[in-house]
Amino acid sequence: MGQATLEVRPEDTAESLGSGDVAVLATPRLVALCEEASCRAVDGRLPGGSSHTTVGVRVQFDHLAPVKVGSEVVAEATLERVEGRRLVFTISASDASGLVGCGRVTRVVVERDAFLAKAR
Repeated sequence: MGQATLEVRPEDTAESLGSGDVAVLATPRLVALCEEASCRAVDGRLPGGSSHTTVGVRVQFDHLAPVKVGSEVVAEATLERVEGRRLVFTISASDASGLVGCGRVTRVVVERDAFLAKAR
C-alpha cells in the first residue's frame, strides 16, 4: 500500500486551480494526491530499477465531500491487480471526518527513456 498526505493550502483549491469557484480542495488536486499514493505503492518494486517507471492511463474517481483549507487529507492506494504491464489500484482519500473520495487508478509500467522519446 502507498500513502500520501496533504495539508490543504489556498493553492490547492478549486478556485485557485480553475476547476471551480469555491475555496475547497480541488478535485484535480485530490486526484493528484491519490496518484502520488499509487506511485508510492510500487516504489522500489518495479523491474529494471530506475530505468522503469509508471505512467497514469486511467482515473475513475468519485469526489464525495468538500475539504476546507487547513485540513489534512490522507490518500491510500492498494495494488489490486497486475495485468502484464498494467497496474490497477484501489484509491481512497480521507480527512478527520471520514471518506473524501475513492475510486481506481490504472498505471502502466514503461521504460523511462523510450517513453520520453515518444513525447510530443
